[in-house]
Amino acid sequence: MGRLQGKVAVITGGTSGIGLATAKAFLREGARVVVVGRDQKKVDQAKDLLGERAVAVRADVANLDELDALYARVRDEFQRIDVLFANAGIPGAPLPVDKMTSEAFDAVYATNVRGTFFTVQKALPLLATGASVILTTSIANDFGRANVSAYASSKAAVRSLAQSFAAELIGRGVRVNAISPGGTDTGIIAKRFSPEQVKVVMERLKTTLPLKRLAQPEEIANVAVFLASDESSYVLGAELVADGGVSRFTSVF
Repeated sequence: MGRLQGKVAVITGGTSGIGLATAKAFLREGARVVVVGRDQKKVDQAKDLLGERAVAVRADVANLDELDALYARVRDEFQRIDVLFANAGIPGAPLPVDKMTSEAFDAVYATNVRGTFFTVQKALPLLATGASVILTTSIANDFGRANVSAYASSKAAVRSLAQSFAAELIGRGVRVNAISPGGTDTGIIAKRFSPEQVKVVMERLKTTLPLKRLAQPEEIANVAVFLASDESSYVLGAELVADGGVSRFTSVF
């Protein structure tokens, strides 16, 4: 029997990368899974890939009406949520402070902070006693780096939300924790750079990262399975760092 047997899990940002890998892992552990994404093509592809035990819904977490429609469907089909993985997030454009526009800044915060907040808030009537809520932060929230101030600060806000939600919702029997991934091979590098540039980036990573590689999405999904399961029953308000040692040991290498 799987560790999530019979549980109902909702995963935002669930149609690619870490979210999709987590959906696969949750299904293997016996859960029924609802994956959520804002691109209809990716939603359809995820549904085809995940099969009949998964439901795929198009919704943008930055749009509160679409969140309401998502949870109305979850309520109609499953009546409850046992695991909520608020994973949707965007990096935004890598801009220096003096080049950041209000539009670019607001887009990052609309998805990463506002979207995460209301993803949890609007799920509250459906969260079962003993439910696990997982938020995705980032190691970017823990150190300074040029050109990512909007993204990094938004993820610091999500880390704070995890702690505040944990304190507030434990009275309802709901545990809240966060995952803080490091660089993960979700295909973004290949999309942003030419094949020659990708080769240079990968070689550079081998010399700067403690484990000499990016994480695979499945490795972050394994952390999500732990937090979703009863194995983490005494973990509350934590931010589990899964970055291959980058935030702890990079200065040593």
